Amino acid sequence: MDARRLTGLSSAEAGRRLEAAGFNEIAGGGGRPLWRIARETLREPMFLLLIGAAVLYLVLGDLGEGLFLVGGAVTAIGLVIVQEARSERALAALRELAQPHARVVRDGTEMLIPARELAPGDILLVGEGERLPADGTLVAGDVLAVDESALTGESAPVVKRPAVGDEAVEEAPEPGAEEGPFVFAGCLVVRGQGVVQVTRTGGRSALGRIGASLAAIGDEPTPLQKTAGRLVGMLGLLAIAFCGVVVVAHGLLRDDWIGGALAGITVAIALIPEEFPMVLAVFLALGAWRLARHRVLARRSAVIETLGGATVLCVDKTGTLTENRMEVARLWTEEADIPVGDGATPVGAPADLVRYAALASAVRPVDPMDRAVHALRRESPEDQALFDREPERAWPLRPELLAVVQLWRLPGAGRVAAAKGAPEAIFRLCRLPEAEVARLHEVVERYAALGLRVLGVAFARSDGDFADDPRDVAFRFAGLLGFIDPVRPDAPAALAEARGAGIDVLMITGDHPATALAIARSAGFDVSAGAATGEEVAALSPEELRRLLRRVRIFARILPAQKLRIVEALKADGEVVAMTGDGVNDAPALEAAHIGVAMGRRGTDVAREAADLVLLDDSFASIVGGVRLGRRIFANLRRALTYITAIHVPIAGLALGPILLGLPPLLFPMHVVLLELAVDPVCSLAFEAEPSDRDAMRRPPRRPDEALFGPAQILFAVVQGASLLAAVFGLYVWALAAAPGGELEARGIAFIALVVGNLALALAATASSGRLLGPHRNIYWAIVTALAVVLTIILAVPPAAALFDVVPPRPDWLALALATGLVGGGWTAIFSLGRRRRPAPEA
Repeated sequence: MDARRLTGLSSAEAGRRLEAAGFNEIAGGGGRPLWRIARETLREPMFLLLIGAAVLYLVLGDLGEGLFLVGGAVTAIGLVIVQEARSERALAALRELAQPHARVVRDGTEMLIPARELAPGDILLVGEGERLPADGTLVAGDVLAVDESALTGESAPVVKRPAVGDEAVEEAPEPGAEEGPFVFAGCLVVRGQGVVQVTRTGGRSALGRIGASLAAIGDEPTPLQKTAGRLVGMLGLLAIAFCGVVVVAHGLLRDDWIGGALAGITVAIALIPEEFPMVLAVFLALGAWRLARHRVLARRSAVIETLGGATVLCVDKTGTLTENRMEVARLWTEEADIPVGDGATPVGAPADLVRYAALASAVRPVDPMDRAVHALRRESPEDQALFDREPERAWPLRPELLAVVQLWRLPGAGRVAAAKGAPEAIFRLCRLPEAEVARLHEVVERYAALGLRVLGVAFARSDGDFADDPRDVAFRFAGLLGFIDPVRPDAPAALAEARGAGIDVLMITGDHPATALAIARSAGFDVSAGAATGEEVAALSPEELRRLLRRVRIFARILPAQKLRIVEALKADGEVVAMTGDGVNDAPALEAAHIGVAMGRRGTDVAREAADLVLLDDSFASIVGGVRLGRRIFANLRRALTYITAIHVPIAGLALGPILLGLPPLLFPMHVVLLELAVDPVCSLAFEAEPSDRDAMRRPPRRPDEALFGPAQILFAVVQGASLLAAVFGLYVWALAAAPGGELEARGIAFIALVVGNLALALAATASSGRLLGPHRNIYWAIVTALAVVLTIILAVPPAAALFDVVPPRPDWLALALATGLVGGGWTAIFSLGRRRRPAPEA
């Protein structure tokens, strides 16, 4: 292909083509529209019962109560739609973050753009481990091996060679060809680097024609959501059965079939914990969004249930614990061995060493070590004239000479050649005697023990022609450079926080053991047990490996297959494992771990697809922050589900109890509807906004077999609900006998106590934070204020009081109702506050 075409499209031309062709995305895979959310909501049992009750009241001619129930049903449906739409917006934002990017050449410059902005004619740069974002023709670069199984089902990679002649003009090539220049969206490059000219995007690509969408975040229900859905379904059937029993019993015993139908519907509505599925959806969606704000993208919402329970974090060194950049840390010459830092500029022989290293580096550096050398170089007028040009000749890294050599013509006369590379290669290039090599090896080993990567530097001057092979030239040794990838500033604190939370952190790297130990020591790891190597891991039996993992925290020279062995051994030992990875070969370990964590900046597409989480900034502190947030989400979700269960106990009991005991009904459908409208916003908004417990990261992880909502939580919820039920029911029975206003006043007194108990129960469930005021409480106090206004209207406005079959209670009975609700619903806050005041365990 003509090299001039590799400059790519201009930005203006790309914009015109994008406008004509549309975005490079496939229709579908987005969120649910409002009408679909509404349709799914109307299928739920509670709303069917609400509509049934409204119709019944309207048929009986009670227009006020019928309209109230219709309004209640519309409001309840509206609340669900608002919450679900909020969740969909959060998921849409996550999809935007998850969109892949593409490396393109535009205006002659390489840049990174969202893959959806690719236009036909763009020049696309692809490499090993990347998925192709559009169809195109390979026009330059290596021969590629491409996995087209996403389109053809054939697992064996196919070979793609650069186009020759007119091959690039074929109109509609099909996937599956054994060789050729045509590549297709959704396929994975498994070997090689290349340049592709984009031909088809979006729905016109091979992937678009079959409707696949590999970039979309999956929205499959989590196991917990499926369990909650089944629970609500079963309780719905039970509630309908109870409804029938109550109708029949009421009709036969009291000869009041209409009253029986209303009482049956009331009991059925009270029994169904309709909030479960919605609360789970909201918590998981908003939890994923909160994680994204902490630079952690959750690709699978089920991982949020697992994240807070991680017991072992297996992390890479480069880019996760370190900054993934190089800086020169030490310079060694025959005259000096000096550290570099604090902005000091080398002088004398160390300055000459840096200058020769720069002469052996790229003029416009991309390599991190070349950048570090240029950052340290002191510019002189002579150097400025020299570095403004390209080298006269360059010899790249080769197997027979692991060094880069560049030849420069000096401004005056003569030439200088500079070499930079592996110390052994530089020693041979300089033809140093064995004794000198042995002495320099000691320096290299000392630098390696400090965690430094070491390069040697040499130079040669010539007044005439330079040999074709640098090995034929007698180079002079200039010295050694020690590079370091600095530990991230936030890594030691994050590591300490993880240890305080009872989480073991393993560092797994492909680096030399000495380098791994030096970096681990700087980050704050316990290195007393030393480092285990990949060879040692491969030689151990599964039982021996499990014993090793209990004491060693640093693993060096580890291959991807050995990462998988480590993950499997940890899982066999009962650990909940989070594993980081960035390469194609890391995918099995990421898939095997309970929580696979891919790198967002330097990770490959295949690693991201295998992972549950993607670190958008590749930082270890983000992983620890994700664990902290995972624990918060888990705790708040548990509180919300416990609260929902607890509040349904008194609602159902107060709807059913008076009927069984032959007392006047306490609750009618409109009472239950009002209570249900209070439950949804309290638990789905107030609970979700609760901050982390103060000692959340000073407790050990929960047991792997500990259920989010298991028997212990159910029992506690039943005890809470039964306490409020007993208090309110006892008050109702007493008021029936003693209140001057009879049944209507007794119902008003009990209803006030139940509403106050509902709110006290919600407040008690979050009392462990110890903060009654603050931004996270704004929603709760807004709901309290709204309900206070509603209760005042119900009690003070005669038509509203008649609608609810109540009369305002006397002041003494009102005070008793408030006290009963506060004590019956809020007594558990005493234990929560007591737990909060206990001294936190040592970190």
